Amino acid sequence: MTDAAPAAAEIDAVLAGPDEEALRKMSEWATAGSPEAQTILGQMLMDGRGGPADPVAGFGWFLKAARAGRPMAANMVGRCYENGWGVTPSDEAATSWFAQAAHAGLDWGMYNFATSLALGRGVAENKAAARAWLEKAVALGHAKSMTVLGGFHEDGWAGPVDTAQARSLYERGAAGGDFRGAFNVGRLLVEDGRAAEASSFFQTAWRTGTPAFRDNLLSWLESRAEPTLQGLRRALQAGR
Repeated sequence: MTDAAPAAAEIDAVLAGPDEEALRKMSEWATAGSPEAQTILGQMLMDGRGGPADPVAGFGWFLKAARAGRPMAANMVGRCYENGWGVTPSDEAATSWFAQAAHAGLDWGMYNFATSLALGRGVAENKAAARAWLEKAVALGHAKSMTVLGGFHEDGWAGPVDTAQARSLYERGAAGGDFRGAFNVGRLLVEDGRAAEASSFFQTAWRTGTPAFRDNLLSWLESRAEPTLQGLRRALQAGR
């Protein structure tokens, strides 16, 4: 095994150690031409892991790895263009890179490309194509895609309304760790009159959700009349 192609176990061992040493070693391997190390180094620079954050340099390493054929790096180049991380934002460029990652078989690429298609972001809106890509990602076990595809079934996008299938997909998404999946399972339980049973799903969504999602969850709970949910809202607010 050459320095340009470190073994997976070697990479794992380095990442398990001190961040500063991991950054140094990933830089060495990335410079030597390892696409895997380039992808990891890009993420470390984005996150400021092992040293100061450097989104511009992080984007550059993602781009090198993507051009070398790494699907996850292509997906991350898309994310950089989507969010303006180290590069000028461009929906068109983001979607193009997501499409590349999706066609290479990456579940996250499929999810992000499907999102662009569903929203018409950087590409013509095409919910039928979005649904097809979500189905591919779900077949690979991608939890967030399960939740989003559940929404397609619930709302009747590019197909008939199927609440039972939506519920099943939300449950699978929640089981896979997606906080929005957990919320949607809880929401449907509330609609069934099972607010007490729903509370555990809302608590899971709260623990694992983003700060913005937590704010939205509190607003949703505040809009409900069920005493159980009002009690949950107060408990969540008190525990912030």
